[in-house]
Amino acid sequence: MLKKFYPPRPPKKSDSADMIFGIRAILETIRSGKTIDKLLLQKEGGSNSETFKELIALAIEKNIPFQKVPVEKLDRVTTKNHQGAICFISAVDYADLGNILADVFEKGETPLILILDRITDVRNFGAICRTAECTGVHAIVIPAKGSAQITSDAVKTSAGALNFLSVCREEDLNKTVKFLQESGVQVVACTEKTDDWLYKADFTVPTAIIMGSEEDGISDELIRKADTLASIPLIGKIGSLNVSVSAGVILYEVVRQRK
Repeated sequence: MLKKFYPPRPPKKSDSADMIFGIRAILETIRSGKTIDKLLLQKEGGSNSETFKELIALAIEKNIPFQKVPVEKLDRVTTKNHQGAICFISAVDYADLGNILADVFEKGETPLILILDRITDVRNFGAICRTAECTGVHAIVIPAKGSAQITSDAVKTSAGALNFLSVCREEDLNKTVKFLQESGVQVVACTEKTDDWLYKADFTVPTAIIMGSEEDGISDELIRKADTLASIPLIGKIGSLNVSVSAGVILYEVVRQRK
């Protein structure tokens, strides 16, 4: 008689090494100087405790993004005793955009900055970073909220490029665009909302390129602030490219013009 075969169950996914939970543990992690990506805090219950208030005050002081969510969401992230708080540690140390620009100009190089407006898929983010490093991008700029978490998975997806690429986290991308323009950097928005193909743009000058989110592209406000709009020609029936592919197309046009 043949025995029935039962395939082995897949192992239960373990908690991420990039994640800390528990209020006291998170407080000490922040105070240790580690770069924090964001905090998830329980919306109801526990918020009246002194340590919880202390954590929120420290997050505000250190400019760490935090989001208040239902306890059910915290329970989905980890099965451990999270005490109403989960902390995600960034796999990179964020750089200062002003310092990077000053350093690039001092070296006599032409700045190339990539601004990612709410790119949330970690695979897209990693793929973009890989291409950015290969094409000589000096820094990637991301918003403090609404961006993919820079975890060890992001570093792996980037094929290690994040180990060599500067990442700047900014509170307000609109102010960042203004700062870049005042610093002599043209801002080019890669968007389908224009008939001007990217080949008409001049990328030989100091340039920052904006790539938009997977859902709705670049925000209207950022498009209005851009110096130039550039679209990628699409010959087929599908109306858009994956954002990581689009980034590759426009970045290699920069390489073509500069080399």
